[in-house]
Amino acid sequence: MSRYSIEEFIKQTEQVDKGEGFFELETPRLLEVNLDGQVWAKAGSMVAYHGEMKFVREGILEHGLGTAFKKALTGEGASLMKANGRGKLYLADSGKKIVILKLQNDSIFINGNDLLAFEPSIKWKIKLMKRIAGMMAGGLFNVFCEGTGMIAFTTHYEPLTLRVTPGQPVITDPNATVAWSGNLQPVIQTDISFKTFLGRGSGESIQMRFEGDGFVVVQPYEEVYMNSKQG
Repeated sequence: MSRYSIEEFIKQTEQVDKGEGFFELETPRLLEVNLDGQVWAKAGSMVAYHGEMKFVREGILEHGLGTAFKKALTGEGASLMKANGRGKLYLADSGKKIVILKLQNDSIFINGNDLLAFEPSIKWKIKLMKRIAGMMAGGLFNVFCEGTGMIAFTTHYEPLTLRVTPGQPVITDPNATVAWSGNLQPVIQTDISFKTFLGRGSGESIQMRFEGDGFVVVQPYEEVYMNSKQG
């Protein structure tokens, strides 16, 4: 087999079954779903599939008026779709790194922009962070996931998990905060002096303060989603 030939390229990049179950990482940035039934996924994340599948955008009232109201406030960032059928489904999100977690009667908050997919056995709710709704264009909402099943979320580059212990709070930038343990309730705080250090001449520096016993996942990237209603 000659170097750089089509045959070599196919051999190096071809899909290979790893037998890992419902979710498999085909590459660090491409998720394979071995579908036999249903899965929830981020709208627009499908890159390929084979088999018999039907894709349905989440109905606006499917989770009740409360969720519909929150979705109206947060825009399209938390839009989900259901894939029903049988076959192999491939998901990705802007080339971001994918993390798979298997919840075993656990709970976790995930930034609405970073949630990629989860099993239908997972219960979920959209949580709006009201205090920063008027301060930031992105990162206004999170998805609370709980139960037993697999979930996948994405990060820009390599994630870092910080332990939160009693008396040792962790403060993060909301745009770099990806997920945190379900028992933690972050407090939004502002630091007007810190904005000068960051070179931000206008607005306030918004921070998330985590106290208690748990963990926070951050990424080495500030993810800012522009709000089309601004400017």
